[in-house]
Amino acid sequence: MLKRLPDILWLTIFAIAMGYLESAVVVYLREIYYPEGFGFPLKMMDGRLALTEVVREAATLVMLAILGIIAGRTRLEKLGIFIFTFGVWDIFYYFFLKMLLGWPESLMTWDILFLIPVTWVGPVLAPLITAFTMVILGGGIIMYSDKGKQLTIHPLEWTLLIIGSLVIIFSFTKDYLRFMQQHMPLTDLFRLTKSNGVLDVTSSYVPEYFNWWIFGLGQMILFTTVILFFRRARR
Repeated sequence: MLKRLPDILWLTIFAIAMGYLESAVVVYLREIYYPEGFGFPLKMMDGRLALTEVVREAATLVMLAILGIIAGRTRLEKLGIFIFTFGVWDIFYYFFLKMLLGWPESLMTWDILFLIPVTWVGPVLAPLITAFTMVILGGGIIMYSDKGKQLTIHPLEWTLLIIGSLVIIFSFTKDYLRFMQQHMPLTDLFRLTKSNGVLDVTSSYVPEYFNWWIFGLGQMILFTTVILFFRRARR
């Protein structure tokens, strides 16, 4: 496993650099749209800029995925690299925002987490917990992949990984979807180009409640996946 430590170091440096790049973009956007400080309700970009932001987020995922494809030797290792760098990137994104803007004020500060396929929101603590989980799982996959090319994720672990991830995503989108459902058909939210109506309604959205129980359930499922994988990999 020690042979992989230099690789993990370089992957970490790459992900930290991406975290800074992401935070720098947010600094520019907040200087333009939130010169007095970020908060809800949101100040809406026009449709062109909103689409640009969505595509930028998708491009970030593509970059991390390609890094895994290039650097990984097996399919599982490629996945591990993607998961690991995603987690490091997210952690240092908030670290650099705190350095550059003094934001978030606390770990319970609400933030926009993602825009694909709909808006994700939640207290900063929640995505950080998930990011640390990703670092542990992805790092473990990378480290243990040297034990043999036959190392795989079993069907039960895949099932738990997918279910846990979906539950966590639901916890991040639940409050926003509840609000939007009160104002329009939810099918309108999944258009690639958001209509002005969607943007207008979103501009009045203020998060009310984050369901920590749902989030906690998703995290428990992911932790179970990590434990099962590590126990089997160590054997």
